Amino acid sequence: MNYPTFFDNTPSITLKDPLSDFLGTFEEGIIEFSYLDIVKSAGHSCPTVSGAYLSTVKALAALYSDGSTPIRGNIFVSFKADALEGVAGVIANVISQITGATEHSGFKGLNGNFARNNLMEFNAEIGSEVIFKRLDTGKTVEVTYDPSSVGGNPKMQELMGKLMQNVATPEEKKEFGKLWQNRVEAIFKNADKVITVKEV
Repeated sequence: MNYPTFFDNTPSITLKDPLSDFLGTFEEGIIEFSYLDIVKSAGHSCPTVSGAYLSTVKALAALYSDGSTPIRGNIFVSFKADALEGVAGVIANVISQITGATEHSGFKGLNGNFARNNLMEFNAEIGSEVIFKRLDTGKTVEVTYDPSSVGGNPKMQELMGKLMQNVATPEEKKEFGKLWQNRVEAIFKNADKVITVKEV
């Protein structure tokens, strides 16, 4: 499987999953997610997927600034947007994969433990795009993601037009993909610029 090399240089996310520990899936329930893992699940790499991933990286670092390992299933996620609005669903899927939080469809638990459903909400009355909350301490952070300052190569628009009209050459198709991923890589390199995390 071939993919852009920068995927391997992005920050990974380590969590402890009590359910995984209980069921003997991973030793002590320790799970590590990479950007490549998320890309495989999403089926593609784009500014939305990378932004959702980076937002989760930053949010978990802020929520667990005490140095403890983030607990999967111990995080509630609120979205300002409706699940069907724009790319909210795509972002939610990425965050759900990492944190385990789901609105209704997730695991309902064992004897009242390890539940993953009802840990996500949409159309929330919040000031930012998304809010992450620790259930054990109540610590809450809001995350804003704005990649507009990291623009793509101007040639991308022309190449995308050709691709959409099925008139692009194989070389142009390859060039478009490379330019697209160059922008995603630039977003990772400018993570502190495009993502703002604030405790609320």
